[in-house]
Amino acid sequence: MQYKVNPVFAQDSYEDQEYQAISFAGQDLSRKEFSSCVFKSCDFSECSFAGAVFIDCVFSCCNLLSVKVENCGFRGITFEDCKITNTSFNAISPFLSRLIFKRCKILACNFSGLKMKGLGFTGSVIREADFINVELKDADFSGCDLRGSSFHNASLENANFAGARNYAIDPRNNKLKKARFDSPEVLSLLDVFDIIIK
Repeated sequence: MQYKVNPVFAQDSYEDQEYQAISFAGQDLSRKEFSSCVFKSCDFSECSFAGAVFIDCVFSCCNLLSVKVENCGFRGITFEDCKITNTSFNAISPFLSRLIFKRCKILACNFSGLKMKGLGFTGSVIREADFINVELKDADFSGCDLRGSSFHNASLENANFAGARNYAIDPRNNKLKKARFDSPEVLSLLDVFDIIIK
């Protein structure tokens, strides 16, 4: 894909800026650095964030469809009420990355291989996402709808699934020590044993 370069981002770094209702669809933001910036109702469909660094930034009500995030650094980043589709977060730079998702719609995204303590997804709809070979100690999935999402060989110690629903997690191949679940949803962990509960 040939990315476009937006003249708004002619510089290499930006700080304390706010961008509202701007379409950056198909544009090249690779190797840029954004610090303490706010993006509101912006469209980042099919953008390239490759090698970019975002520090203490907020994305609010943004559309992130098929964003390329290879070696992108997300440090202290919050996504609020965003729609994030077909994005491979397993390709981000693992160093110092910290992500919080609040009330987002996360569809067909790949988080496999991530090693990130305290990753937050509170109140989000997470459909058809992959969490394979992850280390997500203290992750917060509270209030999430996880229908169709896959967990395999996932380290989820101390994770919070309070109020979460529609999850399918096999306790035989995922680490769940001290993870928090609500009843009766927690009974879904027994589905793999093909037993009858009365």
